[in-house]
Amino acid sequence: MKIRVQKKNPAGEALYEYEGEELCRDDTSVVVEALFTREDMPFQNIVFKKGDRFVEYYYSDRWYNIFAVYDRDDGALKGWYCNIGKPAVIEDGIVSYVDLALDLWVSADGTQTVLDEDEFAALDLTDEIRRNALSGLEELQRLRLNEKPLK
Repeated sequence: MKIRVQKKNPAGEALYEYEGEELCRDDTSVVVEALFTREDMPFQNIVFKKGDRFVEYYYSDRWYNIFAVYDRDDGALKGWYCNIGKPAVIEDGIVSYVDLALDLWVSADGTQTVLDEDEFAALDLTDEIRRNALSGLEELQRLRLNEKPLK
């Protein structure tokens, strides 16, 4: 089933929107498969390629989402791109989340890199939202994505 994904800024304005295929859902999560549609882009020690397969995990009870990234040519796992944000709003035909700029990249070998800390620090957020976001980052760092499957 097709599903629309919406990334919003802290003001709630849609920044980016695309369509994917809903793979499964339960009471607090949805898994979406989508293809990377931008031109090839160097990132960390890899290249995001147009046509890479993203399996995206959104949660209505967690302050992050996780994108498992697979190579378009050989299907190999490149790593996990994790967005820190408010819990997702999961509705029929659409999932949306408020992105809080802070990200975590976990390469296939488990190496973790925190990204965009300066952008996160510059956001005008309440203390509670900032604490929840940082707790979400800490939870992600403890998950050890390269060692166990996602739920």
